[in-house]
Amino acid sequence: MKKTYLKYVKRSFAFTLMCLSTLGYSQDERKLGPVSRSYVISQATIVQGPGRKIEKGTVLIKDGLIAAVGPNLTIPPDAIQIKGDSLFVYAGFIDGLSRAGVSRPKDDITKEKAKDPGNPTPERAGITPQNDVRNFLNPVDKSVEELRSLGFTAAHVVPHGGMLPGCGSVIFLGGNSADEMVLVSKSSLYSELVIADRVYPNTVIGVMAKWRELYRQASLTKTYESTYASNRTGIDRPTTDRVLEAFYPVIDKRLPVLFRADKALDLQRVLSLQKDLGFSLIAVNVKEGWDVIPKIKSSGAKVFLSLELPEEKKEEKKDDKPSESPFTDSLEHKALEKRRLDFVALHAGQAAAFQKAGVPFGFSTISSKTKDIHSSLRRMIRSGLTEDQALAALTTNPASLLGLSDRLGSIDTGKVANLVISRKPFFDEKSKVQYVFVDGIMYKIESKENEKAAEKKTDKP
Repeated sequence: MKKTYLKYVKRSFAFTLMCLSTLGYSQDERKLGPVSRSYVISQATIVQGPGRKIEKGTVLIKDGLIAAVGPNLTIPPDAIQIKGDSLFVYAGFIDGLSRAGVSRPKDDITKEKAKDPGNPTPERAGITPQNDVRNFLNPVDKSVEELRSLGFTAAHVVPHGGMLPGCGSVIFLGGNSADEMVLVSKSSLYSELVIADRVYPNTVIGVMAKWRELYRQASLTKTYESTYASNRTGIDRPTTDRVLEAFYPVIDKRLPVLFRADKALDLQRVLSLQKDLGFSLIAVNVKEGWDVIPKIKSSGAKVFLSLELPEEKKEEKKDDKPSESPFTDSLEHKALEKRRLDFVALHAGQAAAFQKAGVPFGFSTISSKTKDIHSSLRRMIRSGLTEDQALAALTTNPASLLGLSDRLGSIDTGKVANLVISRKPFFDEKSKVQYVFVDGIMYKIESKENEKAAEKKTDKP
């Protein structure tokens, strides 16, 4: 009897240990959410939108949305509180063209030698409009964190590729999976005036000709499919062509073409294509558009200006020795330097020129270095853009241009909780982003300056 009892105790003890280890394993594996999905930023300067400011205001965030904003709000007991003294709160910034979090396809078909260079496969020619950027999203890519640390919370991202890389999507710069990041899938058909390598089309004129050919073929194919659908008797079945089918929503104007046009000539060519074919156009990463403003205005095209600016003249240090070259003192050198500086000034003043002409615009970062973006914005302000106008180009304008004003672009009740919280006004030279909220999730921005202030600013009641 005693042996049987001891045997029973041993078995019970083993079973208990097994249960405890299983419980511990399941707890380790289970993804734990935040203690609360409610946050309060109190006693902060809240810039709800351009020209809309609340001093010592409060923002209440609940379940990813802005639940309330204003002075003297009641703070829920379960809310995580951020004391906003000396902090400035803005709506999250929106990037009009980016590849943040977008990986390159592993198979680079452009390196292969084409059997028939004059008639290559669509993939070899860089024609893959059927591709979806969601297939290439990586939420832990460093570029997502870098752009988010500047205050950007959403971006219109596009795949890598040639003249027609594929469809873009508007994503949140946060989340644990590609699908979790996506706000609007297939929001545009992306295109560039990029020539193919060693195959047709290997000139810009060839790219434009190919674009017209594909668009018109797609229009004919779409019409034929409609005819076939209405009466199949005695008519050949239409063949499936994914490249041409990708143009159908563009033809119906349900999907805009997001066309990169850095240079003035590129922009002229893109506007020419739009005029000929009639698609809805969003010209992106525009760097030299000041002379083309009248055409843009008459075309109805939407615009995102590049945040990349040419380098300013470097200030000479006291220890720098003067150049001994006689060319530096020549009239020719001085004339060339003046032309360069005038061109730099035109770039920096481009945003102000669009503003003066009454053409709404946003910004794109695809060719910008993240470390230069803040200084580029300040240069534009020094060149004639007001701070409110710069803020509009980062928030309300892109939200409107992308059809997202009901969800993004301002700090209003019911909108997505995408916020930027900085010490000092954002456009101040010494301003630092301290917190960013993306879809209601808080991210602390790591920096030496923020480390000193973080413990004092964040508190849980």
